[in-house]
Amino acid sequence: MSDIKARIIKQVAPDLAQVEKALEENLDPNLALVREIASHLLFSGGKRLRPLLMIHSARACGYDTGFEILFSVLFEYLHAATLLHDDVVDEADMRRGKKAAHTKWSVPKVVLTGDFLLARALAIAAKTREPRVISVVANITQAMSQGEIDQLEKKGQKDLSEAQYLGIIERKTAVLIQGACQSGAIISKAPREKEEALASYGYHLGMAFQMTDDLLDYTATARELGKNPGADMREGKLTLPLISSLARANDKDREWMHAMIVDPVFDQGRFEELKEKLLTLGGIAYTQERVNNHVEKAKTALGIFEDSDSKDLLYLIADYSIERKV
Repeated sequence: MSDIKARIIKQVAPDLAQVEKALEENLDPNLALVREIASHLLFSGGKRLRPLLMIHSARACGYDTGFEILFSVLFEYLHAATLLHDDVVDEADMRRGKKAAHTKWSVPKVVLTGDFLLARALAIAAKTREPRVISVVANITQAMSQGEIDQLEKKGQKDLSEAQYLGIIERKTAVLIQGACQSGAIISKAPREKEEALASYGYHLGMAFQMTDDLLDYTATARELGKNPGADMREGKLTLPLISSLARANDKDREWMHAMIVDPVFDQGRFEELKEKLLTLGGIAYTQERVNNHVEKAKTALGIFEDSDSKDLLYLIADYSIERKV
């Protein structure tokens, strides 16, 4: 375990225990099957990043009443709902080292469980009695749906541009992390400049996290990922390491990579060769550079806040997004 990850876990251990309890207590479905399907994903080892970001964004603004724990779980429910739906759309086999829910239960049951989790998220948002939190959650669900549709339409597209890729990951990932941070400021009734700072922090952190995920799909092992590497390639998704490498490739290498992208049969040996090309052509290094840039912008946004344990934690989480392996 890295030093940064160990420091984060030590600092948030009491919060994580309360978040786990709140997730269980507020799930409250009427049907045992819904609880079973939801729990299959919710309690399968997620990092609880989004709840922790809302909690410590609120505390960085001086809000520490205990209600930040309750409110924070809405973002884990929302996140879990999108994962259930995404795995169905992507026909994914694994999630967090376990069989994806739709491989154990029927697709309609899994989709409806995702809908239930979304409804629970909205119900908790309403408990904040802050219309702007409800607005943030509504905007998140709209943006994430559009991001998923956009990605689906561009599936297998060989000439996906970096700008198109950035638009997809902003809607699919960054808006949820940004919303968690911004909502922490809203429930704290923080000044607008602090809310904007936390929104900026969350946006850049979200972009960095997704780019790192996309890197790990080419650099991590199946054990580290909890799923087989190369999932993006198998699902016809072009991400920044590949997009950047294609832009730098000569005609021969570009033609070879294009052929692999459209090939319906995934070949592990060719995938290993592709990984070498991404290193040689600089796609891996370029993506890491972009991650570092977003992390620095996220940390800069925190400069407006007074020193506190929560501010320190937000810095640590930003640094962790660079070096994490899962």
